[in-house]
Amino acid sequence: MITAADLPETIPVFPLPGALLLPRARLPLHIFEPRYLAMIEDVMKTPERLIGMIQPYDIPSGETRLHAIGCAGRLTAFSETEDGRYMVTLSGISRFRVTREVDGFTPYRRCEVSWTGFERDRGAVETDPGLEREAFLPLLGRFFDERGLSTDWDSLREAEDELLINSLSMLCPFDSEERQALLEAPTLPLRRETLVTLIEFALHGGSGEERMQ
Repeated sequence: MITAADLPETIPVFPLPGALLLPRARLPLHIFEPRYLAMIEDVMKTPERLIGMIQPYDIPSGETRLHAIGCAGRLTAFSETEDGRYMVTLSGISRFRVTREVDGFTPYRRCEVSWTGFERDRGAVETDPGLEREAFLPLLGRFFDERGLSTDWDSLREAEDELLINSLSMLCPFDSEERQALLEAPTLPLRRETLVTLIEFALHGGSGEERMQ
């Protein structure tokens, strides 16, 4: 287990639009770009094996910038295909706040980060006393029907609060800004409230821009 003392001040970051990682959740990734193949190889040489998943966004000048908050995952599974691609799994450890991007000679981006304020991420599994599944699951069912999605409803009914809410936050077809809002929710109940709001707006036909105002 990684403790606060083990968390490095500088980590490589993977700015992948729409990819959301949350603490104690797992994110499978298919790595094929040369710069990120190099990142994986470098990360595997470190004791922490951490990669920061973060949402990028474009500004009018055409520059791609990074959101202030991301989530670091530990590389916990790795396999290589015959043609040199990597299939990896990141296990979410903690969110972080970017303090500055580091200039250097690596082909991938690196950032100095602060872990302060995210101690909850490295604690016990969270619960959500306000989660009313009798109302939430039918709402989710309407959303899935509208989007043509399917799921194992028995597993959802039996899943622990955190697994249920975080899995849906990661898997539902939201845009990057909506996923960022889910990431930044400070507690599990607030993430569930954000998730419900996004689902309700989607069912009422709200655009992504309208949802985030």
